Amino acid sequence: MNDPNDLAAFLELGWQRLTRGVVDRRSAARHPVFATVSPLGLPEARTVVLRAASRGDGTVEVHTDGGSDKISSLKVNPRAQLMIWDETAKLQIRLSTSVTIKQGAEVSDRWQNVPDGSRMAYGASPKPGTPIPESYAYTKLASRDWFTVLVCHIESIELMQLIDPHRRAVFKASEAWKGEWRVP
Repeated sequence: MNDPNDLAAFLELGWQRLTRGVVDRRSAARHPVFATVSPLGLPEARTVVLRAASRGDGTVEVHTDGGSDKISSLKVNPRAQLMIWDETAKLQIRLSTSVTIKQGAEVSDRWQNVPDGSRMAYGASPKPGTPIPESYAYTKLASRDWFTVLVCHIESIELMQLIDPHRRAVFKASEAWKGEWRVP
């Protein structure tokens, strides 16, 4: 058995789960909860798809519609937290991030890799969140102009594993990811 006090191994477990989420549709990390704060100061959480994870850069990436509420929230407060519950490993991963919004020419390379069927997720008329009279009273646009990449620069990673006994650690970018144990 691995040493349960090895912080580096615990962080490695978290990154293994994150990188797997990018390539494995069945991975728990594939669909994290993405939480922001609205311009009115209210909490907002929604499920997103993890599109990239780079340990070297300390980033994860999700794609969204540029007209979505999360964009207006991030323009006011460019911070987000992503949360993943991995049932198999009994592991909760929380990523506290600062977010860079990228659109237009700077993401054209990523747009080229979006499958035709998935392009329908980007662009709608009226814009996402607008009240409509019936459930399907909108048009999907498949618009490159609305395709938006959220690059989430990880400031801290919190891992909590609910095995017996529980264990929890926090790793901060500002401390070169060395980590420290916390009471679960």
